[in-house]
Amino acid sequence: MSKRRVFDIDFPEADAPTSEPAPATPAASEARRGPMASAISENSAALEERQAVEARIRAENDRLAHEHVRLKKAGLITDLIPLSAIRADKLTRDRKPGRDEDLDELKASIRDVGLSNPIRVEQVGEGVYELVQGFRRLNAFQELFNETGDDAFARIPAGLMAHGEELELLYRRMVDENLVRRDISFAEMAELARGYIADPETAAQDADAALTALFGSVSRQKRSYIKHFMTLLDGIGSHLKFPEAIPRALGLQLEKRLMSEPGFRATICGALSYALPTTPEAELKVLRAHATAQAAPRKAAEPKPKGTAKITFRQSVKGGTVRCAASEGRVEMRIARDFSNVDRHRLEEAVRAFFDELDG
Repeated sequence: MSKRRVFDIDFPEADAPTSEPAPATPAASEARRGPMASAISENSAALEERQAVEARIRAENDRLAHEHVRLKKAGLITDLIPLSAIRADKLTRDRKPGRDEDLDELKASIRDVGLSNPIRVEQVGEGVYELVQGFRRLNAFQELFNETGDDAFARIPAGLMAHGEELELLYRRMVDENLVRRDISFAEMAELARGYIADPETAAQDADAALTALFGSVSRQKRSYIKHFMTLLDGIGSHLKFPEAIPRALGLQLEKRLMSEPGFRATICGALSYALPTTPEAELKVLRAHATAQAAPRKAAEPKPKGTAKITFRQSVKGGTVRCAASEGRVEMRIARDFSNVDRHRLEEAVRAFFDELDG
C-alpha cells in the first residue's frame, strides 16, 4: 500500500489586505540611472545653453556688421590712416602745380586745434587708400610730419568710403567740396574739366558732357564761363604759368580774340615766351596788354579783274570728294557728310587751321 504525501499550502484569507509597492523616490530613480546617464543629461543641457548663447552672439555680430557697412557707405567711419598708405593720383586735381601759398595758415590751425574735418579716402587694396577729398589737408599733414617728425602727424583722420563708387561720383564729390572755396578760379575749374575729358576711365568726350557731369549744380552762366576758359587753356594754356590768376573778364576778352582773330594765338604765345614772366602780376600785365589791343588793319584788297569773282573746284579728301566755291567774303565746301555731330571744338580748330594756312 502506497503512502500519500501531504503538503500544507497557506492560502491568504479573503479579507486580508494586499500590500502595494512603494513609489520610487527621485533619489532611488537616480540611483537606478547611474552616473553615466546623469553626466549625459547634464552635458546635453549645457550644450543647448551654449548653442543659444552662440546664436545670440552671431545675431549681434551680423547686426554690427550690417551697421558698419551702412555707416561706411555713408562715409561715417573714420580711422587714422598712415600718410604713406594714401595715394592721390586717381582723380585729376583742380590745383595748380607747386606749393599752395595758403598752406601755412592751414598748418597753423592743425597744430593749434587739430584737424576738424577729416579727409575722405577709398580703400583700393590691402592697406592702400585713394584720396577722394582733402588734398590740401593731406599736404599740410605731410609737411608737418616732415618738419617735426612727430608721430601725431604720421597718420591723418580719414573717412572711409565704400569701395567701388563710380568714378564720376568721386569726381563730383571732389568738385562739390571745392566749390565752397571762395578763391577757386575759373581756370582751375576749366583745367579740372579738361582733365576729366582726358581721363580714359570717364565717359565724357566733350566740354558739354564734362561740365554737366562735374558742375551740374552751378548756374548755366557759370558753366558757360568755365567753357570759355577751357577754350582759352586749349589755345594758350601751355604758355601760361599762372592761369589761376586770370580774372573772369580778362579771360573772356582773351578767349574772344583767340576765337575771332586768326594769328592771335601765335601773337600772344610769342609775347609770353619773350616776356618770361616769373610772377602772376607780370604774366597778367602781358595778357592785359593783348586783351584789349585792336587787330592790325588789313591791307586793302586790290580790285579783282572782271570775270574772276568766283573760283570753283573739286578736291578729293578722306571720305569722298568735296566741292569748293570761293568768292568775295564767302567760302563754301560741300560733301556728303553730316557735320552736325562733329564736336564743336574740333570744328573750331579746323577753321583756325584753315585760316592760319591761308595767311601763311
